[in-house]
Amino acid sequence: MDQDTKLFDGVVIFTQVIELGSFSLAAEKTGHSTSYVSKTVTKLEQRLHTRLLHRSTRSLSLTAEGKLFYQQCQQMVADAQAAINMIDSSLMTPNGTLKISCPVTFGLQYLQPILSLYMRMYPEVKLDIDFSDRHVDLVQEGYDLAIRATGQLTDSSLICKRIGQFHAHVVATPQYLATHGTPQVPSELTEHQCICYSNLKQPGRWLFEHADGRSETVTVAQVIGCNNANMELAMVLDHHGICRLPSFYLTVALEKQQLSILFEDYIQPQIDIYAVYPSRKHLSPKVRRFIDLLVEHMPSQ
Repeated sequence: MDQDTKLFDGVVIFTQVIELGSFSLAAEKTGHSTSYVSKTVTKLEQRLHTRLLHRSTRSLSLTAEGKLFYQQCQQMVADAQAAINMIDSSLMTPNGTLKISCPVTFGLQYLQPILSLYMRMYPEVKLDIDFSDRHVDLVQEGYDLAIRATGQLTDSSLICKRIGQFHAHVVATPQYLATHGTPQVPSELTEHQCICYSNLKQPGRWLFEHADGRSETVTVAQVIGCNNANMELAMVLDHHGICRLPSFYLTVALEKQQLSILFEDYIQPQIDIYAVYPSRKHLSPKVRRFIDLLVEHMPSQ
């Protein structure tokens, strides 16, 4: 082993022995046995080719060389501890850039107030926000966190924390229904124009749950496939078909009575909102504090 790699070997234990006045007290303080502490100091002396301590059965005292060495060691240990404290302090305070991905409409309706609160609480953090419905690769693209709305997360190595719950509704415009008729049961969707979210594994297969607990899956007649929920909503509002969307996309249109909800006697499927991030290990304060705010302030329906 090179000499440089042993530079600090035994130094901390040596300073503890001097400050506490005995091998046994130093052993207690450092969590080692007394024999280990004694051997460590002996090895340090051998490495330095210098006796540092005068030992007797009742006392320890520094040699002249030991006094000089101890003075330098005190400063080295103090400097090292100061460096550790500085890092600990830095790690406790959120700072740097927080890079987030979030669905567009959800972000505009629900995330903005939380982001504003976060910025007021942690002014040392800068935000880099991607409002997009695409599933970003967190690791490859360098994102700290993504917010995803889904009925079922795909298997992955990512950490997922649920932060909210909404429901999905099957909707169409009154004009579309007046022209094409109103389906009374889900199976009739095979005879209608349906607009499907193509980011799903099976966008054209819609699951319905009856009030009595029975479930059925309908392969709908897909006329439009789209990977953006805002475009899906726009096409529905322009009377092109029937769509299923999370409630947070529909709030304004429903308030304006631009849409009708179908199959209201069925149990509406749940859409969970997740904060997704690469790893729970060594989670930085900027991410941890943001997740805490999401959990505390995210509304559910």
